[in-house]
Amino acid sequence: MTQNPLAPGWLLHPDDANELPSTVWSRNAARTASGELSVAGVAVSELAARFGTPLYVVDEADARGRAVEARESFDREFARVGSGAKVYYAGKAFLSTEIARWVTEAGLYIDVCSGGELAVALAAGVDPGRLGFHGNNKSLAEIDRAVASGLGVIVIDSLIEIERVADAAARHSRVQPVRLRLNSGVHAHTHEYLATAREDQKFGITIADAPAAVAAIRSHPQLSFLGLHSHIGSQIFESDGFVEAAKRLLTLQAELLTGGPIPELNLGGGFGIAYTSGETAMALPEVAARFADIVSSECARLGIPVPVVAVEPGRAVIGPSTFTLYEAGTIKDVDVTTGESSAVRKYVSVDGGMSDNVRPALYSADYSVRIANRTSDADPALVRIAGKHCESGDIVVHADYLPGDVAAGDLLAVPATGAYCWSMASNYNYLGRPAVVAVADGAARVIVRGETEADLLSRDVGVPAARATGHDKSSAAGVSARSTTDREAS
Repeated sequence: MTQNPLAPGWLLHPDDANELPSTVWSRNAARTASGELSVAGVAVSELAARFGTPLYVVDEADARGRAVEARESFDREFARVGSGAKVYYAGKAFLSTEIARWVTEAGLYIDVCSGGELAVALAAGVDPGRLGFHGNNKSLAEIDRAVASGLGVIVIDSLIEIERVADAAARHSRVQPVRLRLNSGVHAHTHEYLATAREDQKFGITIADAPAAVAAIRSHPQLSFLGLHSHIGSQIFESDGFVEAAKRLLTLQAELLTGGPIPELNLGGGFGIAYTSGETAMALPEVAARFADIVSSECARLGIPVPVVAVEPGRAVIGPSTFTLYEAGTIKDVDVTTGESSAVRKYVSVDGGMSDNVRPALYSADYSVRIANRTSDADPALVRIAGKHCESGDIVVHADYLPGDVAAGDLLAVPATGAYCWSMASNYNYLGRPAVVAVADGAARVIVRGETEADLLSRDVGVPAARATGHDKSSAAGVSARSTTDREAS
């Protein structure tokens, strides 16, 4: 078949529009003998019937396995160069009490960046000593709670925070370990909004200001300086940015060592994953090996000991483990004229959208899609998966190929939605946020309950109490699947 001229250059016309590329899908996703998508032995038709759609579906063994792989890879590679590693799971990617337990059971630490994320980690029973807290505008209450909880480390993001953390530590009679976040000046090759290490931005302080800041930290007996912290961006596929950032930070570290020990260096996260067939991501073992080589060679050049290196993967752990399950609704073939020719783009609308995945609208992020309830021999057609919100930019998948007979009622699955989808979800147009279901060993269970209309109304003080605690008769028929979700979770 001829490539649709509306398709982006990276998207090739598929030989089989039913295939599940292993680079994009979780490790336990597969087609059954009948062609239906299943994960860890549970078919999507069963998931949709029990829990409704949209639905976030987490391959639990995949998520746990990637967490273990991250820890083992960094432990092994930094032991090879005579040091050690700390792997923090970046909670901002997706955090629930169950996810917090999975990653800590795998030996990871957790990085949080708000009082709410801290509350989730503590509610999960995570040892506070295995938590790190960063953020550019921590409130006094957040700092006080973090210190009082016995947090393992707080990342200082500004000069004013030095005094604030020191005051809280004195109040609670603690010596609080801290790191100092720096703008390395390195810009990862990524989306403009995802670049977080330029000097002209809200995070951290410049390298030029770091010696004075470290001296201020060291002047407080209530603070223990662990080391420097850097984060150069997100969804990064190359190691060049990390190489340059490490060089700059270690050069500074060599200078700062004259004033006292610096046991650690945090190089952040941002490791990319494949969302489409056109992307290839570095595997975590490869990332770990490159980091160890970078840091050890630079330390040898500078004549300083190799520090314990901390990293903060989030997306790379949870992102590939999850897909979002939708039901197809309205389908439209749209003739699009380009120059002197025209082509057809098939718009397939689903029952979710930017409320459960804002990344395509926010970052122009690309995703893939497959028909999940069946396979088909129909010729592939270029599709755009649209949400149901009142926004022209409400697109879930900008471009992919599906069998041309995709129809209303089909279940569609969008892979690699574990990171920054549920965590950035909203109630736009008063849609309830979907449930999150974990699947393992042939069984599925709710780990985050989906929201009902009653949930949405419960905070509106103008709604009479009787209406806010349950659906009226007119709405009950339309939300039977979501109500099932609540019953399963209770």
